[in-house]
Amino acid sequence: MMDTIRELYDYRTMIQSLVKRDLRGKYLASVLGFLWTFILPLCQLLIYTVVFSIILRAGIEKYYLYLFVALIPWNFCSTCMTGGANSVISQQAMVTKIYFPREVLPVAFTTSAFVNMIYGYVVVFAVCLFSGVHFHPLGLLCLPIVMVVEYVFVLGLVMIFSALTVYFRDLEHILGLLSMAWMFLTPIMYTIDQVPEEIRFIFKLNPMTNIIQAYRSIMYYGEVPHMEQLLSSVVTGFIFLFLGFFIFGKLKIRFAEEM
Repeated sequence: MMDTIRELYDYRTMIQSLVKRDLRGKYLASVLGFLWTFILPLCQLLIYTVVFSIILRAGIEKYYLYLFVALIPWNFCSTCMTGGANSVISQQAMVTKIYFPREVLPVAFTTSAFVNMIYGYVVVFAVCLFSGVHFHPLGLLCLPIVMVVEYVFVLGLVMIFSALTVYFRDLEHILGLLSMAWMFLTPIMYTIDQVPEEIRFIFKLNPMTNIIQAYRSIMYYGEVPHMEQLLSSVVTGFIFLFLGFFIFGKLKIRFAEEM
């Protein structure tokens, strides 16, 4: 794994170029262009707020904020799951014709989505300030740690799914269903306390639960995340990252033949 990381560092310019190309090309032909980075999460927030705050009445104070601080990191995870699975096969010409560490492709895709999430959090901060959230200084210092932990965890997932999709193309469609189910099994639109106690342990096994709760502690409650949650997320994130690099490394040998 260390050899791969060193090789990725040698190809950092290629990663930067792919990330810039993706960010520039994402909304290139649209009228509003880069503004869609902010408009889409705001529209999604409005829809969920109307449904769960007015129609279904979730009964959570400042529900729009409660939802928003979790929705942005979830969108990052979901986008990487569904879109990142195609990060290798979508670059078939590159994979079959030139040499470069294949890990560059999932790393570049995940990094591009991560940058978009950071832009989204500019809007989150604005909404938090408008809502009168009093940030804890130590909590704000923990925010970059939580973001990096989520990036590490999601990158591990993208490594696994992008490698498997080369061999099993139907995985792309399965991941769409999995992502939808995973969203409802993560306390994004509800609190963990609303889950029946007898099955709550299942929800707590969900790696995204601790990550979402850490974001909420900082951005909604204005507190410092619980260290046990943060430590658990760090350990889980690096386990998935290691698995991702391991599985990708084993499967990438026959990528060109499978395309």
